[in-house]
Amino acid sequence: MSRKTRPWLFYDTTTSVCTTCLRQVEAKIVLKDGQVFMDKWCPVHGTERVLMADDADYYRQCRELYVKPPEMPERFATPMRHGCPYDCGLCPDHMQHSCLTVVEITDHCNLRCPTCYANSGPERLTHRPLADVLAMLDAAVASEGAPDVVQISGGEPTLHPQFFDILDAAKARPIRHLMLNTNGVRIAQEPGFAERLAAYAPGFEVYLQFDSLRRAPLLDLRGADLRRIREHALARLNAVGLSTTLVMTVKRGVNDDEIGEVIRHAADIPCVRGVTLQPVQDAGRTEGYNATQHRLTVSEIRRRIAEQSGLFTLEDVLPVPCNPDTLAMAYALRLPGAAAGVDGLLPLTRFVDPATLVGGAANTIVFEHQPELKGQLFKLFSTHHSPESRASCLSELMCCLPPVAAPTALDYRSVFRVLIVQFMDARGLDIRALKKSCIHMAQPDGRMIPFESYNLFEREPAQRAQLAALRRELDGFHAQRQPRDQNGMADLSTPSKAG
Repeated sequence: MSRKTRPWLFYDTTTSVCTTCLRQVEAKIVLKDGQVFMDKWCPVHGTERVLMADDADYYRQCRELYVKPPEMPERFATPMRHGCPYDCGLCPDHMQHSCLTVVEITDHCNLRCPTCYANSGPERLTHRPLADVLAMLDAAVASEGAPDVVQISGGEPTLHPQFFDILDAAKARPIRHLMLNTNGVRIAQEPGFAERLAAYAPGFEVYLQFDSLRRAPLLDLRGADLRRIREHALARLNAVGLSTTLVMTVKRGVNDDEIGEVIRHAADIPCVRGVTLQPVQDAGRTEGYNATQHRLTVSEIRRRIAEQSGLFTLEDVLPVPCNPDTLAMAYALRLPGAAAGVDGLLPLTRFVDPATLVGGAANTIVFEHQPELKGQLFKLFSTHHSPESRASCLSELMCCLPPVAAPTALDYRSVFRVLIVQFMDARGLDIRALKKSCIHMAQPDGRMIPFESYNLFEREPAQRAQLAALRRELDGFHAQRQPRDQNGMADLSTPSKAG
């Protein structure tokens, strides 16, 4: 008699949270028809299946190959008491330091975007007091020593009445690279503003919202046709030569068909150092968002880059080792003349001898035979780089390779990067991956909270109240557990309070 089999392969177990009640729940990772799903079960709200990747081979590479020892912060700010994800701050169970620290200085914004994880807008008038902002900067320094990248964000941070005082304070601290997250309105409309920002370079970069080259997607995501604003802002940033990254919020069926076009557009602008692609996170204000219709995973965006860019292949877009579940990256070099590929760019992988790096049917990079090369590649493929440090690290990587026809001198203007950043929401939260989150929110009380946890539990008063209730529930549960002897073993002779 033949036995029945499951219609999928069981790959792993993990924990998540129920999308409805946010209680921690059991989950399993299953592979089916080349895709990866997380099956969650909540005793109250039942089962839920969530697509984690549309490419099982890529997912397995992330889990099995692109792994490096966790890098610790200088300190942990919160104890382990309730378990992940309820202790964030960082607690000793977190597995990654802050590659990028976000300092939110205001809730106010001159736009009211239908898609905004911060839920900011013109009606929200609260600015962080300067003392709080300074405490947040100090929290980043205390956690990291010399933070790799600190991003000033909001709301729209350029509207803070002490905006330049904040930039001065950040530059006075041992922060390696400072980044401004902005919608670009003030840069586009205010003469001299870009010039004043440029005075903070080097070690300063603009992270410019740039979702589409078309009117309809901008209306969907931003509520306004911002094409002229974006182009005016870019013209002014380019005129002063200020390093800029274009940030594209990606929504399935809205603008995911123009990922390649945005990459090529970015490559044509000398001051632009790359493009960051962020699928919509179901957090904050997400008007018109339906996860079934609009959600995208890292592997799906990776596939669109390969299909649309005319530049990168799937093999060019690699997992980022600090958190490969949620981050992927591709590098290209800007080359002159006949050596250049599409739009003057040639992917980094074209300089790598496949016979040296690639082996086996899985077409995976054989790091174990070349530990020095592995170290340099993992160092390059990290989120903590500035444009200047990317070029330096790339030069070091080239030294590990066989002789190649690469530029003899690389500087930050030679390097172009495409980065995929997926911020997990309650639906797709894999706590194993959350423990490796490397993008953290600095708090005035010294905590450094992973971005995903902050948007789930900390951003608004109602969320903080729900977190407090979950913690009380866990405290009550732990109080009823059986007493333990001096060796930590349960004393089975004593009945628990639960009877």
